Amino acid sequence: MCDYTVLRYNRGMLYPTVTLAYAQSLDGSIAARRGEHFERCGDAAAKLTHQLRAEHDAILVGVGTVLADDPELTVRLVDGKNPQIIILDGQLRCPVTANVVRNGGWIIGEWGAQRERRMNLEAAGGTVRLFSAENHQVPLSHLLTWLYERGIRNLLVAGGAQVITSFLRQKFVDRIVLTISPQYVGGVHALEESLTARLENIRVSQLGDDVIIDGEIHSK
Repeated sequence: MCDYTVLRYNRGMLYPTVTLAYAQSLDGSIAARRGEHFERCGDAAAKLTHQLRAEHDAILVGVGTVLADDPELTVRLVDGKNPQIIILDGQLRCPVTANVVRNGGWIIGEWGAQRERRMNLEAAGGTVRLFSAENHQVPLSHLLTWLYERGIRNLLVAGGAQVITSFLRQKFVDRIVLTISPQYVGGVHALEESLTARLENIRVSQLGDDVIIDGEIHSK
């Protein structure tokens, strides 16, 4: 695997480098229906997912992924250290019983979220950090700066669609690792809007029945 831990200097601030990694079907679906989970890749590709987790300081997903899948976001299929878990969750909808809370996740919300929810999440093992929101979304530039200041040098972003779209639209993605599963689903696509970006220095490989596309992103 390549080393993507170089410093990222952008817009006058230091940010972690960002790897975007997710799986989709042949028709670009990441779920059959919004809020539902389905198996998209085989055992070999799943092992790659855990390897990527072990190679990054932190892993970030949106609260929708937590509500749909209740993922652990830990390293289990390979040897390695667990990344710091980060959940984008403006209104603190993450259940206190979620695996990511039990595993010490940082829940990123917006000012105005209910104080009781914050207290309950922290009592259950999570750490809540609130940011001033813009159009009900935490500014990614502020979040990435905050993460860098706390020692996060490389960040793995793993979905869902709104998070993927936001990172790509704001040009915070340095690398993409895309797993393509050989099936048609006709469901929810990874991108919620039209974007212009392309990959460079591409490597294509096959793991079981799945195809892996790994490259550096170039956004216009």
